[in-house]
Amino acid sequence: MKLRNTVLAFAATGLISGCATGPDRKPGDPLEPMNRAIFSFNDGVDRYVAVPVAKGYQKVTPQPLRTAVSNFFSNLGDLTNAANALLQLKITDATEDFVRFAFNSTFGLGGLLDWATPAGLPKHHQDFGLTLGHWGVPSGPYLVLPLFGPSTVRDSMGLIVDVKFNPLNYVEPAVRNPLYVLQFVSVRSDLLGASSLLEQAALDKYSFVRDAYTQQRKARLRGTNENAAPLPNYDDQGGDSGASATPAAAAPAAGGLPNYADPGDAAQAPNAASGAATGAPAGVPDYSDPGEAPASGAAGSNPAAPAAASGATVPTPQPAPADGAKPASAPVSQ
Repeated sequence: MKLRNTVLAFAATGLISGCATGPDRKPGDPLEPMNRAIFSFNDGVDRYVAVPVAKGYQKVTPQPLRTAVSNFFSNLGDLTNAANALLQLKITDATEDFVRFAFNSTFGLGGLLDWATPAGLPKHHQDFGLTLGHWGVPSGPYLVLPLFGPSTVRDSMGLIVDVKFNPLNYVEPAVRNPLYVLQFVSVRSDLLGASSLLEQAALDKYSFVRDAYTQQRKARLRGTNENAAPLPNYDDQGGDSGASATPAAAAPAAGGLPNYADPGDAAQAPNAASGAATGAPAGVPDYSDPGEAPASGAAGSNPAAPAAASGATVPTPQPAPADGAKPASAPVSQ
């Protein structure tokens, strides 16, 4: 009841003073003076109470046990995620969240082990504030809640409903309260690295946290951090369908990989006897000079190659004549 009254009081304050924008207030943060005061209070409590407790928790608790505790509370959160996904009519997400909870609760020793994520069931992050935003409820002014940190008027109202979705709310106080404390310490322990980075990077911690929270909520509301569209495939498939007239030398190689060989660089087929080239391959022009005769002393040279290139008919070589006989010859027809 105290939590509910506190949240309602600050929500009412935000609704009443949301339109009273002073000269030193940003349009999206009309409650900045009050928010900064609450932020300073929260920062002091965090620095002198929460951080020492979280560091002590890390020191005395082994890493596997800390992971099991985080998994346990994350598994309970899947019920809240499923309920809000169902209210947003995201049937696939709600089904995955319910299956995650059932899978980890059954095979993960009550949620201490997360077997659902390796099994391909993604975790979603939903709350009633996002559900209200999904149906068009504006976020309202930025609001910092005591001990709960950054929020908005809409998200602070949704926080009350999320408490009802939490299964720990229906446990006996003797068990529920220690579990709430353990959850807080576990979450703060997981965020020690982020707070150290914030201390080093942020010149104004309040503005940094406010902008980061606002951007994160907008991204989750748009769903940009979940089910993102796949990147386009830039693989070269060896040319488009209009390259049907491409020579055979430029055809894709085996296995679907493109062949980048230049058809004009294709090697000539060697002569079996001498190793010399007999001519250019089919479809490729021959740039040799028909009037240029090969060297007479070159071994393995083919004297008929220039004439063949110019289109002339070359006589068939005759056998050597016998002694005293005149060699027969045939005229060359052009």
